[in-house]
Amino acid sequence: MDTLHKAVRLALTEVADAGKAPMMQAYMKSDMPFLGVQAAPRRTVLRRVFSEHAAESETEWRGMVLSLWRDAEYREERYAAITLTGLRRYQGFQTLATLPMYEEMIVAGAWWDYVDELAVHRVGGLLAAFPDTMRPLMLKWARDGDLWMRRTAILCQNRFRTATDTGLLYACIEPSLSDNDFFARKAIGWALREYAKTDPRAVLRYVEHVGLSGLSRREALKNLPPG
Repeated sequence: MDTLHKAVRLALTEVADAGKAPMMQAYMKSDMPFLGVQAAPRRTVLRRVFSEHAAESETEWRGMVLSLWRDAEYREERYAAITLTGLRRYQGFQTLATLPMYEEMIVAGAWWDYVDELAVHRVGGLLAAFPDTMRPLMLKWARDGDLWMRRTAILCQNRFRTATDTGLLYACIEPSLSDNDFFARKAIGWALREYAKTDPRAVLRYVEHVGLSGLSRREALKNLPPG
């Protein structure tokens, strides 16, 4: 375990409630155990640890992230790796060179608590910054054999609001329309629900003309008035 990982483990252990760990693991249906650290104290201690162990280069930062991710023994340590990817001080390191790292985390993580944060806040950020490269890549991911790659492609514009590329959104949804998996259907509905905050009529038109599952449809229309 490297110096950063030791510091993360110690900090998390100090604020852990071991009694909550089994319930957290059961809720997340996780094979990896929890220490029992709630989100708020986790954010507080990680802020301190990461300020004390700062990366000096993009390569060092990616190495720190992947070391935490790959060597994690507790789920909160993987949450720490994801937190490290999003620190403001490393915003300038969010380049296309991070894609292999994020792809590894998405495929290996293979669960919504990991993937959704990466999809919406990291991959989405890369799409906004590098649309010419990321757009065709998201179209490719939307047809990937891995469910979580497809989910990422569907969700990556969830914070785009008026900047949403609807052609890309619908094209990323289309390959998963016949998917019976809960997480694929939920992603479709969530992505449409988020865009409905910007253009509810467009989402209504789309829902009425595309064969959505009941789950996707309910999610898409959840916050829209009936009729």
